[in-house]
Amino acid sequence: MSNAFFDGSRRSFLAAGTGGAAAIGFAASSQAATPVAADPRFPGSTRVINRTASTLRLSDGTELYYKDWGKGPAVVFCHGYPLSSDAWEDQMFFLAARGFRVVAYDRRGFGRSSQPSHGYDYDTFADDLATLIEALDLRAVTLIGHSMGGGEVARYIGRHGEGRIARAAFVAAVTPFLLKTADNPNGAPKALFDTFRAAVLENRAQWNRDVTIPYYSFNRPGAKPSDGLRENYWRQGQATGIQAAYHALGAFSETDFRADLAKITVPTLVVHGDDDQIVPIEISGKLTAQLVPHAQLLVYKGGSHGLLHIDKERLNADLLAFLQR
Repeated sequence: MSNAFFDGSRRSFLAAGTGGAAAIGFAASSQAATPVAADPRFPGSTRVINRTASTLRLSDGTELYYKDWGKGPAVVFCHGYPLSSDAWEDQMFFLAARGFRVVAYDRRGFGRSSQPSHGYDYDTFADDLATLIEALDLRAVTLIGHSMGGGEVARYIGRHGEGRIARAAFVAAVTPFLLKTADNPNGAPKALFDTFRAAVLENRAQWNRDVTIPYYSFNRPGAKPSDGLRENYWRQGQATGIQAAYHALGAFSETDFRADLAKITVPTLVVHGDDDQIVPIEISGKLTAQLVPHAQLLVYKGGSHGLLHIDKERLNADLLAFLQR
């Protein structure tokens, strides 16, 4: 990664920060809640399942908010930092209209999910995802993760296997390993991510607003900044709890997913922009594609980190083609 990306200045820090969103409020479903039998691996758990918008109670009391639309082959979306399931709505709407069942959820501490003081690590995130998949009895699932959510896809397969998984896709994902170490010399120094955490504590509201510029590459010549996209990002980012915002930074920056990626055998798609200023392709997308056997890498020329919105027509078409193979 370039020195400018890691020079620790405020400008580079903003250009390096990841982004996301979460809608404010805890939406109540109009449908009656239906309890489901507890998973024996999670003693005392209670699952509450509704279609479309609903919650799932985990064994530790955490409630996950999720959306469940459409009928057909299942696609589960994992969102980025500090986004919520709202970030995937363009893709969900598109695929649900084409015969797929689409499910997206707010990670614990993010969006409308509850905000516990614990569990902000990828083993827990992956176990939460496994509970959701099993509670909805989803099979032959296509798992798709954006940014931080790509780590959930990798760690889920690493911990829970591919028994319920048919395909995997990584979109501008943080995999395989962002942190600079002796065996990962091109990663980012820990001091950079410490700067991010300091920004969360100092003025998270301003950081969530400023980072939208490099996130969507609105700082490039000819770009047409969208106030709506920036506001939607900020809205979601501010709904994420400060504990999640702080601790999840450590999780996605310091977790090594290389062993998880090596376990993936299902068809895999890797999508990344070559102008991603948040998670540069050279240390993420290209390496992920190398580590996953037979993975297909699609590079979006000039593509930003915000592919879900800036390049949604192309991304939607590419995801549909991948799902229809």
